[in-house]
Amino acid sequence: MASRIRTIIVDDEALSRRGLEIRLLATPDFEIVSQCANGREAITAITTHQPDLVFLDIQMPGMSGFDVLASLPEEALPMVVFVTAYDQYAIRAFEARAVDYLLKPVDDDRFAAALDRVRDRIQSRAAISQRDQLFNLIAEITGSGELVLEELLTHGRKALEPKHADILPVRQGREIVRVPTASIEWIDAAGDYMCIHAGGHTHILRGTMKDLEQYLDPRLFQRVHRSTIVNLRRVKSLRAHMNGEYFLTLDGGHELKLSRTYRDKVEFFLKGTAQKVS
Repeated sequence: MASRIRTIIVDDEALSRRGLEIRLLATPDFEIVSQCANGREAITAITTHQPDLVFLDIQMPGMSGFDVLASLPEEALPMVVFVTAYDQYAIRAFEARAVDYLLKPVDDDRFAAALDRVRDRIQSRAAISQRDQLFNLIAEITGSGELVLEELLTHGRKALEPKHADILPVRQGREIVRVPTASIEWIDAAGDYMCIHAGGHTHILRGTMKDLEQYLDPRLFQRVHRSTIVNLRRVKSLRAHMNGEYFLTLDGGHELKLSRTYRDKVEFFLKGTAQKVS
């Protein structure tokens, strides 16, 4: 049996909490792990239970639903369905990357549609996790994904001409694929491996983000998340998020998060640093 979707209900109105509780109790694949009457309780419950989903009231005394999210560390953020009696918050809710937005009194059909969206999001995350596991398995079986970076760094920077090479060598089986760094759009970590997205292909290699940061030209490549490096030239737009994060849209349409930890990098995008590189 598939694991149930662990859920927290946050609302300062007892009747509203009870209404959501009754609906969820009739839904076998959802499990209520906590109910909270205010923002402070919500932060404690989310940190303690690490739920998959939170039904979160926006307007609460003392601390709003938006304040709750802004107070949580990035790695602790669950999926969120906002619940409110006021529709003027809808735009901010979706800017906060909410899965859905429900107006009180909650309509049964609309509630069911929100649960379907949550299920779709869960399945999508599971698919990404399975992809990453498959990448790891392929790399272990074939020997691909071994980065020929350690050898280069061992011989020092003199081995690189120019200092930051134009080619990223990736071993695939008995061959070494030369990936032009200019073709790299972004790089993300997947367990002990990294996925190099370049020219419509994904190259899998073993290594660390720190190694790649040393190898790639920092005028072109910047880390925007603990597990993401982006090619500055590929960034088309920068969108601010209410909790201090930003979202970068690449020229190919892919969207990446610039986390609060790396928000000092915003200057690279606002000042057009990538455009100045010859």
